This record gives sequence, structure tokens and C-alpha cells, in this order.
Amino acid sequence: MLNRIPKNIRAVLERAGRLAQVSNLECYTVGGFVRDLILNVPSKDVDIMVIGDGLEFARKLGKELGVPDIVEYGEFGTALIPYGEFLIEVASARSETYASDSRKPKVVYTDLKGDLSRRDFTVNAMAINLLPDHFGDLVDEYGGIQDLQDKILRTPLDPVKTFDDDPLRMMRAARFSAQLEFQLLPEAMVAMQSRVDRISIVSQERVTDEIIKTLKARVPSIGFYVMQEAGLLPLVFPEIAVLGGVEDRDGQSHKDVFHHTLKVVDNTALRSDKMNLRFAALVHDIGKPATKKFIEGTGWSYHGHEELGRKMLNEIGLRMRLSRKLTAYLKRMTRLHLRPIALAQEAVTDSGIRRLIVEAGENLEDLMILVRADVTSKDPRRVKRYYGNFDRVMNRIEEVVAKDAMRAFQSPLRGDEIIEILGIAPGPVIGRIKKAIEEAILEGEIPNEYEAAREYFLKIKDTFLD
Repeated sequence: MLNRIPKNIRAVLERAGRLAQVSNLECYTVGGFVRDLILNVPSKDVDIMVIGDGLEFARKLGKELGVPDIVEYGEFGTALIPYGEFLIEVASARSETYASDSRKPKVVYTDLKGDLSRRDFTVNAMAINLLPDHFGDLVDEYGGIQDLQDKILRTPLDPVKTFDDDPLRMMRAARFSAQLEFQLLPEAMVAMQSRVDRISIVSQERVTDEIIKTLKARVPSIGFYVMQEAGLLPLVFPEIAVLGGVEDRDGQSHKDVFHHTLKVVDNTALRSDKMNLRFAALVHDIGKPATKKFIEGTGWSYHGHEELGRKMLNEIGLRMRLSRKLTAYLKRMTRLHLRPIALAQEAVTDSGIRRLIVEAGENLEDLMILVRADVTSKDPRRVKRYYGNFDRVMNRIEEVVAKDAMRAFQSPLRGDEIIEILGIAPGPVIGRIKKAIEEAILEGEIPNEYEAAREYFLKIKDTFLD
């Protein structure tokens, strides 16, 4: 297992162990780094824990590594050491508890077992000894190895206490369910349902961070289904939680927008690693509940849901502490996600295609990925028809782009130079000469370079003077 550690990080861990031995401290690497090492998953975050003064140890280790300017969090007994592409966190062995109405934990320093017991799940509650005489020895007090093999998420202590002590762990339960594709044990889900209101004491930034990490999973929907079942989603993202449910009127029912949305998110994840695009898939239909209407003789309609969704994202962006850039991106994608479909269903004019190109801007490729991901029909014939329509729209986009590029193209030989060489007054003949040069370049007869264009002009100029 140790041979999986990158050489530069193994050197850091060995140096930390020697430093701890000199300082008469116990020293371990813990948590996600150990879990990922066992799973053979690359990790850029390295957690080092000492039984003692973590800040003082971090200062010494930082100096040894040539990183004297570390980031200290004194109230938590932790420090961050940026080391190339890796981020090393050094912490004192500790436990944390939250008061019923406080967002700030009370920190109590403890021993190795106490520190591991306060971890969220057993798969994150393992440690590797770094002291030279015991380097590489695995400490697994709570059966994390077995749970990794069984692909389950289980808390080291009673799950009610685990989630009560730090409510963010409920969001992490959803995230790890998706990230690791592990099954959350039923007793953990029951505990989350009983303590779900405690999420209100956690800062919005930390909640949003977990949602974003969930979106980065291979199958993000797993995490959002956990949030919904636990009762978290109505509290952390109510606009998504209310998408569920199906109504039936006169024998006509609509699709469950919650299930559809998560399928779109997963479809998008199959096509792109971009978190922003996956986020757009998550919110693209948030305007549907408020615009849902049954029209006699037609059926269910969500007219205007894309525009309402765009407006809703202003408040969502502020509440979730999203960057202005991300919020603007989500608004654009939500507003435009039906546009390619509309263009596919009508006689598409160049101006209509051009408007789409301009409005989507640099996000046009993302938009077309979202549009394809939005097809969740189980009817293969319908899917084939939709994809064929989108292919036609893409072909028209390429045609219009090519036309506009040709229209904007100009000869590298300017008109005033042609006038000077020929010694004639400005007139239609100058335009015809420039057009001939441009056509030669477009046809590949000459390269798009000044000297080649000038030489070609000198060769053909007499044919325009007869």
C-alpha cells in the first residue's frame, strides 16, 4: 500500500515522522488520505495528526519543507502547508462538538482513538503511523477496512451523536454516497432524519461546498436522492426539493420533474466533467413548479419556466454564496436551454441561428451538451428523433459561422495599395480584384499571407484592366 504514495509526499510523511520522534510526539496521517490510499485513488490533500501541539509541529514542519508561511487556525489547533500541488493539513488530535444554537464548534484535545471516533464515517476513521519505527502501521479501531470492502457508510459512534455533534456530516453522508458510490446504512439515514433541523447551524458556505462536491461525483444523483430521503434537500436547496411529484388530470400525467432533473444531471456528468455545467443541469427546470398548468385539450404546460428559472437564480446565487460569474452562467444556461429545441422544430433562419450563437457566446458548446442531456425519454425512436433535430441545428450553426467568417474575411492586400500600384482612381474594379484575391485564398490556391496575395495580384491584375 505504501508504494502507492507519491515519492515527494512519502518523503514529507517520513520527515514528519522523524520530526515527531525528536519532539516526543505521536504522529499519523489520517482520514481521506488513508481511505484514498487503500482505494488506490489519487489524492492531493494530505492530513497529518499529532497527539500534542499541532500548530507548533506545523511551524517546524513548514520550515523543514521550506514553507515558512503556513496558514494557521489557532482556535482549531490546525494549520495548512501548501506544498506544490499538494495541500498538507496538520492538526492536533481533537474532538469537536456544537452547541444547539452555535455555528462554532467547541474543540477538546484528545488521544488517537478519541480523534478517530469523532470522524464522520469508519472509512474516514483510519490512521497510518508515521514514526520511523512504526512507519506504515495501519490503525483501524472502527472497522474501516471491512466497510471499504463492503462499500458501506457507517459512523464510528452512534449515528445520532455523530450527526448531532457536527450536522455538516449529514451533507458529507450524501456526498460520500455519491463520491464513493457506497450504501448509507439504514440506521444512519434514520439518525439523519431525526437530526435534520440541525443543519441550520452550519454556515451556507460549507453547505454549498458539499453540494458542489456532490455534483463532481461520477453519478451525482446518488447524493441528491440521499439528501431528499433524509429531509435535507428542502432545507439546503428547496427549489430542487419541490420538483418532485406527479399530477394526473383527465388521464394525462406529466413526468416527475425531480427524477427527470437528476437524470439530466447524470446525463450531463457522462458528457462533461465541468461542475458549472452539471450545476446548470441541476437548476435548468426550477421554474416548472410555479408555471405548471393544465390546458384542456392540450395537456400539461410549463410555459415561461425558463425565464422564471432565470429570475429565481438571482436569489439562489445570493443565498448560496455563488460567485457572480457562476450565477450569470446558470442564468444564461437556464434561459436558453429550450432555444435549440425551438430552432429544431421550425424553419431555421440564419438570423435565428445567429441570435443563438450571440446569446450563448462562449457557452454554446455547453448549451448543446445540456440540451442533449435533457432528453430522458425511454423511447429509443423519440430519442433518435430528438438527437437528429439537434444534429441539424448544429449543422446550421456551423454553416452560419462559416458564412459569417467568409463575409468578415478580407484580402490581406488593401484597396489603397492596389490603387497605388495600378495608378487608377477608386472604382468597382478595385473591389473585383480584392474579391478575386479572397476567392483564391478561400479555394486554397494561395496562403492567407500578404506576400502571396501581392504576388497573385501582380499576376492577375492585367486581366482586370482590359
